[in-house]
Amino acid sequence: MAETQMSADGLKSLARYMDQFEDKESAIIKVLYEAQHIFGYLSNDVMLFIAEKMDIPAAKIFGVVSFYSYFTTTPRGRCQIKACMGTACFVRGSEKVVSEFEKQLNIKRGQTSDDLKYSLDVLRCVGACGLAPVIVVNDKVYGKATAADVSKIINEIQG
Repeated sequence: MAETQMSADGLKSLARYMDQFEDKESAIIKVLYEAQHIFGYLSNDVMLFIAEKMDIPAAKIFGVVSFYSYFTTTPRGRCQIKACMGTACFVRGSEKVVSEFEKQLNIKRGQTSDDLKYSLDVLRCVGACGLAPVIVVNDKVYGKATAADVSKIINEIQG
């Protein structure tokens, strides 16, 4: 992802997306969301491009990105693994599941593998307490996950 961060095609696509908004100020979050979708993360160069194109102070763009935890300024893995650590998930063993991912992927929570294949993060709550513990890989939800399921999940996402 890093090598494509400022690709010409990505910038053209983002510029076209920004052009559709008359009220640039109210579109900041939508534009940042789209930029992160295109590039995988928000580099300083991308944020400065957005600020210039939308005629909004760069400090405002950087402030929005740093405020919302959804946005990331570091490259993320193609397979984003997120483990719920809310009360129901924690009580039902999510800590063991996360530890098993750390062991098998050789990364810690909050880290991305050197090959940019995996990112491992924890969330406070995904709102699926009946399925606890919950693991979300990209947009797929794995409910009632156990440490024994980690190998199966990794094999599936490598697929």
